[in-house]
Amino acid sequence: MEVKIVSTQQELQDAFSVRKLVFIHEQNVPEEEEIDQYEDEAAHFVLYDNGKPAGAGRFRTVDGVGKVERICVLQETRKSGSGKAIMNKIEEYAKAQGLPALKLNAQTQAIPFYEKLGYEVISEEFMDAGIPHRTMKKSI
Repeated sequence: MEVKIVSTQQELQDAFSVRKLVFIHEQNVPEEEEIDQYEDEAAHFVLYDNGKPAGAGRFRTVDGVGKVERICVLQETRKSGSGKAIMNKIEEYAKAQGLPALKLNAQTQAIPFYEKLGYEVISEEFMDAGIPHRTMKKSI
């Protein structure tokens, strides 16, 4: 497994293909909500498993902290450390930017995954794309 910071159009398409499979097809998120106005300003990450795209994530700086977004892994690649690999690469990237903390909006079913990585819940539950979420934060 290898996580890359997207630097080519093909890598970006690979990241989008994973996001579409997970969020649009698996979780029924409307495409217009999944692919949004922040794509051009974000840093994108793609995870390759045996040369095939299997995970993705996105990162932006918002209000002086890193905002981790769109973390997803194909069903057949879950439980293999792939999500953690994506998060570690994003955290490295954020540290290199000198940011003090990371924030994300986690689907409630994913909260235990993020807690294992050191994130803490800092909000009440809210709905996003019809899915319950809570905001989480981690100092880095």
